[in-house]
Amino acid sequence: MAFESWSPERASAIIGAHKDRPGATLPILHALQESFGCVPTEAVPLVAEALNLSRAEIHGVVSFYHDFRATPPGRVVVKLCCAEACQAVGSDALAESVERRLGIKLGETTADKRVTLEPVYCLGNCACGPSALIDGKLEAFLDADKVEAKIAAAERRGS
Repeated sequence: MAFESWSPERASAIIGAHKDRPGATLPILHALQESFGCVPTEAVPLVAEALNLSRAEIHGVVSFYHDFRATPPGRVVVKLCCAEACQAVGSDALAESVERRLGIKLGETTADKRVTLEPVYCLGNCACGPSALIDGKLEAFLDADKVEAKIAAAERRGS
């Protein structure tokens, strides 16, 4: 997925389009991330000013919600379930194996920006673990080979 380059003018337009909505903070942050691939730190003061909130309040929201990022993700995002039900069927070993194959740890992106690997805690697919969201698609009964194949398929789809 291609994201726009940072632009304070574009960020201001996004903020302006949402600032009058009830509970505007989250819609603004989601819209910024949808456009830029993350919530750029440069956007925080713009959001704070538009909503008459402190920078600390906006930063607190960004840092509280795990789905917000400070940097754009890789072309494919792999969210491995690390909750107890998936742990019981091998998600810890799966995470270690995928980390080794990609050369990164959970929470990191490959140097070539190909893949971002993130932990999540329950995808609601407990009977079918280990599970993951790979490029937004729920996948079940995974092993490292299947994860690798699903990443390749996501890349072919043009992620």
